[in-house]
Amino acid sequence: MKVIGFDTSNYTTSVAWFDGLDWDNQSRLLPVKPGALGLRQSDALFHHVVGLPELTDRLFCHVRPEDVAAVAVSTRPRAVDGSYMPCFLAGVTQAKAIAALLHVPLFEVSHQQGHLAAALQSTGRMELMERPFLAWHLSGGTTELLLVEPENKNFACTRIGGTTDISAGQLIDRTGQLLELPFPSGRHLDSLSLEAKRTDVFRVKCPELEFSLSGVQNQVQNYHAAGYGAAETAGFALRCVCQAVERATCNALKRYPGLPVVFSGGVASNSMLRRWMERCDAVFCPPKYATDNALGVAVLGYRAWEG
Repeated sequence: MKVIGFDTSNYTTSVAWFDGLDWDNQSRLLPVKPGALGLRQSDALFHHVVGLPELTDRLFCHVRPEDVAAVAVSTRPRAVDGSYMPCFLAGVTQAKAIAALLHVPLFEVSHQQGHLAAALQSTGRMELMERPFLAWHLSGGTTELLLVEPENKNFACTRIGGTTDISAGQLIDRTGQLLELPFPSGRHLDSLSLEAKRTDVFRVKCPELEFSLSGVQNQVQNYHAAGYGAAETAGFALRCVCQAVERATCNALKRYPGLPVVFSGGVASNSMLRRWMERCDAVFCPPKYATDNALGVAVLGYRAWEG
């Protein structure tokens, strides 16, 4: 039996199925005009509505209605009071309609919980669902260090650190805009950074588990204005992010010794960050499951259906 999952974030439309062992995920980035930093919520919602039929056609071509046990959907960014973005309504309306048509249960989760479940499933580390662990959610809108604990076949996520202002993804995309790269800029900045020769870095202050990245944005702009090219500027920006994340992680492991550290979110697909964090007990999933996807939503729906 399969559980269908929907995730309609501010950047990506995704649908997936999961049957307890195998899965399929279909995703498509939302279109963003050159030079823009993201989309208005109304535009994101529109593009989800337009794109969902094509993705569901691809996903459902080999799925029989009688094999669908349940439907799951991400309804909000995080499982906390006040967390809301209209773009998730596209997935919610689709999921509710399919669940009603098939007379199967509907399970609601958060986008952040879906990220964590996708990271664990795609790395074969689902045993971590049954024990506490530390996790980073690094994306275009979120840079949070979490203490994650099992709760009702899902996660209870407590923010213990991270950025106090702009997210790592925002810094990366603003650097991409500075270098006239497409949005989202993570993949392009990653490729450019491989050509960098320099190793200098602006050391972000991180006395405990929190840090600020707004000052890094100014440092990156000054670095580029000083005459350093695109590759060196990309490398400098990413090294600053990696250094801040590493320092917060090391401080967290002193407070919570022995816990594994799971990385999720689009920024967790960055190759420099993966090399930088090799010295820690870090769990990185395949890049396509670090970025926005519906696999984790389907996984959590399957766990809820299984009971």
